[in-house]
Amino acid sequence: MPKHFPLSKEDIVRGRLQNQQIAGAKFDKAEDVVRWLGAVQAQDFAAAIWAVGQRTNDITNAMVEQTFADGAILRTHILRPTWHFVAPEDIHWMLKLTAPRVNAASAYQYRRLELDQAVFKRSNAIIEKTLRDGKQLARAELGSALKKAGIPAIDLRLTYLVIRAELDGVICSGARRGQQFTYALLDERASKSKVLARDESLAELAERYFKSRGPATLQDFAWWSGLTMADAKTGLEMVKSRFVHESLQGQVYWFSDSKSAGKESSLTVYLLPNFDEYVVGYTDRSAIFDASDVKKPDTRGNVLFTHTMVVNGQIMGTWKRTLKAKTVEIELNSFRPLTKTEKQTATDAVERYGRFLDLQVVLL
Repeated sequence: MPKHFPLSKEDIVRGRLQNQQIAGAKFDKAEDVVRWLGAVQAQDFAAAIWAVGQRTNDITNAMVEQTFADGAILRTHILRPTWHFVAPEDIHWMLKLTAPRVNAASAYQYRRLELDQAVFKRSNAIIEKTLRDGKQLARAELGSALKKAGIPAIDLRLTYLVIRAELDGVICSGARRGQQFTYALLDERASKSKVLARDESLAELAERYFKSRGPATLQDFAWWSGLTMADAKTGLEMVKSRFVHESLQGQVYWFSDSKSAGKESSLTVYLLPNFDEYVVGYTDRSAIFDASDVKKPDTRGNVLFTHTMVVNGQIMGTWKRTLKAKTVEIELNSFRPLTKTEKQTATDAVERYGRFLDLQVVLL
């Protein structure tokens, strides 16, 4: 039987920082971070590269980019209707589990753009033929191939044809061509992917989530995974004996063990990118963000859309970067005046980001 431990808001914050590998990162490779987290939201590519890099022992932007180019981490539409990084061995079972939910969320656009099963079958076949034998092509080049075969494929229609090919397991990310993204055949990039039954997939996703993001609730898992509440509950039920749980303010939190609520005595400041898993991985962000600050990061009232400065686990400000030829300019905007110690620790975090980019930092 799982043991119970008293849980506080501070414990939740410390546990998440540790389990997400933001505090005390134990990985030396980008692919190990992605594998641990299961999936990393990645519609902002540069931000996602930093999200992965921050969770390692000081690897660089170039090293993460090379890992992506080599196909050791892949980028595709998975979980909720957006891009994520995912490990090659996980991509097939995760797609099979979550793609139906993403397709359901896209159903309106499919109808509006006159995209049905017959069109998808034809477009997938054309894309597969076009990319065969290791070819990696940009979206516009896939659009040209589709147009040549008689399938209108421009603007949003091309976007959804490509997304559907991702969801159907035909394509995934290829290496970047300069700053341009390309697509490759999934089976050529992930030939050793796991094959799991549906219940096994639910259990695997639930275990991966609560190990890497606990303390977290069932509702958090359902949000992050994009699964129905019923499926999320089924997944948790199958693995809950491996976790402990505790209630706080009417919510039940699940986490690996008492170490998830471990103490950390020193001050910490982290510069997290927009859509970082520390923020986007939970539907309830009250443990890390004061509702009174809701308009401070972003006028839309959504903390996901901006880079955040996290002080002792709490979102206490935002930051911006401006890339120059040999430097990166960083501007910090705190919600309240920082103490002298906080300023120094924030400066250390800025310097770490500069090392990641291999650029000299100018703190504005």
